[in-house]
Amino acid sequence: MALANTTTHYGAVARTFHWLTALLILTAIPLGLVANAIPLDSDAAVAQKTLLFSIHKTVGVTAFFVALARILWAVVQPRPVALHPDRRAETFAAATVHWTLYAALVLVPLSGWLHHAATTGFAPIWWPFGQSLPFVPVDFRVAEFFAAWHWVFTKVLAAAIVLHVVGALKHALIDRDATLVRMVSGRCEVDVPAHREGRAPVAVAAALWLAAIAGGSALGWPHDEAATAFETPAASSQWLIEEGTVSITVRQLGAEVTGSFADWIAAVDFDPATEGAIKGQVEATILLDSLALGSVTAQALGPDFLDAAAHPSATFSAVITEHPNGDGYLAMGTLSLRGVAVPVELPFTFRPDGERATVQAEVTLDRRDFGVGQTLVDESTLGFAVRVGIDLSALRP
Repeated sequence: MALANTTTHYGAVARTFHWLTALLILTAIPLGLVANAIPLDSDAAVAQKTLLFSIHKTVGVTAFFVALARILWAVVQPRPVALHPDRRAETFAAATVHWTLYAALVLVPLSGWLHHAATTGFAPIWWPFGQSLPFVPVDFRVAEFFAAWHWVFTKVLAAAIVLHVVGALKHALIDRDATLVRMVSGRCEVDVPAHREGRAPVAVAAALWLAAIAGGSALGWPHDEAATAFETPAASSQWLIEEGTVSITVRQLGAEVTGSFADWIAAVDFDPATEGAIKGQVEATILLDSLALGSVTAQALGPDFLDAAAHPSATFSAVITEHPNGDGYLAMGTLSLRGVAVPVELPFTFRPDGERATVQAEVTLDRRDFGVGQTLVDESTLGFAVRVGIDLSALRP
C-alpha cells in the first residue's frame, strides 16, 4: 500500500487524513447543534449541555490540528488530477469547493477556539494545555466577535460539505467513474491525461472567504456603548458618560462567567457638595436583550432566567447618600427585574478630576430574589450570587 500520492492515486496517508477529518467534522457539527438546543432549565440539563459542548470543543480542536497536518501533507504531495478535465465548468466548481472546504477545516474550529479562549468558565476543552490563547483577552466583546465569525464560517463549511458530498455521489452513481473509489481504496484504473488546474479556483475560494470574514466581522463588531448621561437640572453637576460598562458575573459549574449589557441609560442628579443627607437621586434603565454572556447568552435571556421577551428592561431608582462608613456613597432604592421589585443598596465611588470623573460600583444580588433560574436549585451548577459591576468615565460638558 503506497503511502504517498501520485498524479492519479491518493496514497494511504492522504486517504487517512480525509476520512479522519470527515469523522471529526461530522461528529462536531451534530454535537454543537444538540448542545446549543438544550435549554438551561434544570441542573441535569446544564450538566448535559456542558458535557456536550466540552466534547464538541475538544473534537473541534482535534479537527483543527488534523486539518493542518492534512494541508501540510497535501502541499508536499502531488495532487491526483481530475478524471474529466474536458468538463471545464465541473472541474472548476469541484476545485473551488475543494479549496473552500480546505480553508473551512481550519477557520471553523479556529474561530470556535478563539471564542472559547475569550470567555470564561463554560464547557472546558478536555486537554492539559489550558483554556486561553496568547494575545486573546478574556473579554465578552472579543468573544462575541469571534462567535459571529464561527456562526458565519460554519454555514460556509456546511455548504461546502453538501456540495462536496453531492459531487462525490454524482461521480459514483451517475458518472460511475473512479473519483470516489480512489479516495476509498486508492485504486484508479483509468488513464488520465496530465493537465494543470490553474489558480482561478483558489482565487474564487479566497474571495468567498474574504466575504465570509467581512460578514462575520460586521455581525460581531461590538455595539457602541450606550449614550448614557448624567442629566441634572444644574449645569454645574451635569456629566456626560465618555465610556461605561455595566457587567454581571455569575458562577457556573465552579467557574466565573462574565458578561455585559450594551444598552442602558441613566439620569443622575448628584452633587457631593449638597447640604443634608441626600446628595442626589438616580434613575437607570437597562435593556436586557443587549446582554452578551458568551455561549449562554440566548439561555440567559430566556423565560427561565431574565425573560427578556416578557420583561425587556430592568430599572433602578434610588436616592444617593454618603456611605455610613465614610468611604464613598450609597445609592439606596429599588431594582425592578422580571416584574419583581427588590430593595438594593449600591455602594459606589465618585472620583472627580477636573472636568472628568470616574464612577465605580459593585453589588452582589441573589438571583432567587427575582425568580431567576428557579429550576436550578443546586448552587454548584449555577451560583445564587450575581455580582453586578459598574465602571463609568464622565465628562463635564
